[in-house]
Amino acid sequence: MRWENLSPESEHSRADTALFGADAVTTRTFDTPEFAGITFHEIRARSIVNRVPGASRMPFEWTVNPYRGCSHACVYCFARKTHSYLDLDTGLGFDSQIVVKVNAPELLRHRLASRGWQGEHIAMGTNVDCYQRAEGRYRLMPGILAALRDHANPFSILTKGTLILRDLPLLRQAAEVTDVGVSVSVGFVDERLWRTVEPGTPAPERRLDVVRTFTEHGLGCGVLMAPVIPFLGDRPEQLRATVRAVAASGATSVTPLVLHLRPGAREWFMSWLGRHHPYLVARYERLYADGAYAPKWYQRRITRQVHELAQEYGIGPTRTETPHRLRAAEAAGPPTVEPTEPTQLTLL
Repeated sequence: MRWENLSPESEHSRADTALFGADAVTTRTFDTPEFAGITFHEIRARSIVNRVPGASRMPFEWTVNPYRGCSHACVYCFARKTHSYLDLDTGLGFDSQIVVKVNAPELLRHRLASRGWQGEHIAMGTNVDCYQRAEGRYRLMPGILAALRDHANPFSILTKGTLILRDLPLLRQAAEVTDVGVSVSVGFVDERLWRTVEPGTPAPERRLDVVRTFTEHGLGCGVLMAPVIPFLGDRPEQLRATVRAVAASGATSVTPLVLHLRPGAREWFMSWLGRHHPYLVARYERLYADGAYAPKWYQRRITRQVHELAQEYGIGPTRTETPHRLRAAEAAGPPTVEPTEPTQLTLL
């Protein structure tokens, strides 16, 4: 495996300075039902805070990603390409060969304490999900959140994982001292579509339960309605059902994002499409003929429809979720939440 091709500055670049060495890799498999077919490559990383490439469309500059690869197995995942940097397969390998940066919490704490760090916002869950199934075993996020809390460093999390509820007490503590943004990804509530395109994730309704719980405990939670999948999840009645469910969960915002197909993800998704919906292949080739993103006219149409539905159901204008800081009264109640058993593995 080409472990030496990652630089400390960016996990997407290839340089001579390695993010971790091949001799630091320990490969494990666990003979338990929840990890059947999954191999974990435990590594001691040399860096954990990554700068987002300047050409990125992301509205943040720094990320933390304790895992590579993702057992959510979403067929459209844009991060699949990153597995090729390690000579790992971007298809089934991305779903089942999970790289675990076991020293992520201590690396982050060291970086936050360094003189060069200026307390910039850190985004998590933007590459692969930091609350995927592996987190239930490795428990890297409590240490990461504690470091951010202790340094009052602003951060945000995007997840499809219900395991984030385990860390609600830590998130509330962090929100008392810094800006915390939490968003849950729910692109649709269509159960048949969910089972085929996101087979390793908790059901959409379980994710919306996360939103409800966060709202009840004083932490506003937004929903990234992503992806809206052309010709499979974009019918008016599907959009309405999703926005209605998001509104009922108490989400502070709903932000639609149309499916984009970057190299690596595109090939895997189109292969899946050819097997499950061959009649759509030609339509997709036309819609995405100019690159990874759907045409502007299509994106605007979806955004307008979701915006109108959000207003109808009382969410208000769609917007990107803003960080939330608990005021003193909010921090005092409701009663302290005791840590719960991991719920990530419950998909139904």
